[in-house]
Amino acid sequence: MAPKNTLCIWYDGTALEAAQFYAQTFPDSAVGTIYRAPGDYPAGKEGDVLTVAFTVMGIPCIGLNGGPEFKHSEAFSFQVATDDQAETDRLWNAIIDHGGQASVCGWCKDRWGISWQITPRALTDAIADPDRAAAQRAFEAMMGMGKIDIAVIEAARRG
Repeated sequence: MAPKNTLCIWYDGTALEAAQFYAQTFPDSAVGTIYRAPGDYPAGKEGDVLTVAFTVMGIPCIGLNGGPEFKHSEAFSFQVATDDQAETDRLWNAIIDHGGQASVCGWCKDRWGISWQITPRALTDAIADPDRAAAQRAFEAMMGMGKIDIAVIEAARRG
């Protein structure tokens, strides 16, 4: 049975390709059922992949091949809490090296325009430090980064 609540993400004919990349890249991710269009529709023909059920780190999603009409923005992003620099580097680099685009403060976009925040737990902990000066130093260090460097964040937190 399908989950009661599912994220529907719009693609321009590339939902299956995106779902396969996510399944190969992120833990607890998989491609599920592929649904083909029972008839022609504005963005495709009968038999084309219409939707793809997939999960990204346990989150149920549907990729809809809706056509070029709507584009993605940073108003929606997946935020991935990483445990160490190796995991941070692996996920960031997988997205960037597969046609993605780096941004700032741990944000990047995949080749389909979906935004990702690759956020080490060390950064979240540093910004939430009850020592407000330590939190501010870590925050200011983050503001100058693309991919998050945990060692720099922890050094800034310590002062």
